[in-house]
Amino acid sequence: MLFPAADNPHPTRPSRRSDTLPTAPGLTSRPARAQAVDQLVDATIRLLATEGPSQIKARSVAAAAQLSTSAVYYHVGGIPELFQAVVDRGFAELARAFDSTSPSDDPVADLFGMALATRHLAQSNPHLYDLMFGLSTRGSYRPSEPRRDHDRSEAFRTAYARLVQTATRLISSGRVRADEDPELIADQLWSCVHGFVTLELAGHFTQLNDPVRERLQPLTVCVFVGHGDTAERASASHDSVRVAPPTAVSRVGPDTVGD
Repeated sequence: MLFPAADNPHPTRPSRRSDTLPTAPGLTSRPARAQAVDQLVDATIRLLATEGPSQIKARSVAAAAQLSTSAVYYHVGGIPELFQAVVDRGFAELARAFDSTSPSDDPVADLFGMALATRHLAQSNPHLYDLMFGLSTRGSYRPSEPRRDHDRSEAFRTAYARLVQTATRLISSGRVRADEDPELIADQLWSCVHGFVTLELAGHFTQLNDPVRERLQPLTVCVFVGHGDTAERASASHDSVRVAPPTAVSRVGPDTVGD
């Protein structure tokens, strides 16, 4: 589970910690290291949800993971590398959420379901979503140059591929023009959904009873119509997708990552 509830965001430190799980002298087994990394990533995600980015420090993450501070550097490399591992976990969960939207004979509905899965992930942990898209990290932890597509992590590429595959099914279905580019459709949908989600997290749609039906749906319907679908069919596909009740969401803590 990506966002486990923290019973106690400030766990009592054990009297003794170790950087690795028990293993043969002088060796760090691959399973032990993987488990330590998972503990650190889980702890970071919990801290993002309960305390905000300002608490993402080697000492606080290690304490939440019940490991020594040196474990962050020994197993992961440092805070920038820990951020990347957390981002990869986020995109892996997003890909799984996309997969849970079982392919149907209505690719428009499937793509809208993916949009709602993205929104759900963002609402579950707004600071994690921000981190995944580079919105809450310190400038010193960001890449010095914008990443090219081939530099993206495998987790990101997997999630994006799910979106492109569904856009390809959309073209094959005849709902849109046959000469459309599936990556263009995917990029346009990702862009408008990301814009909506970011604005919603910032509280810009609180005056609406149903932001999804009143803002996101008309926006994505326009994308499909622009590629050749009819407004009536696109709207009907969107209406067939269940929308979860609105959730009150707020970011906790400052929006900057701690040292």
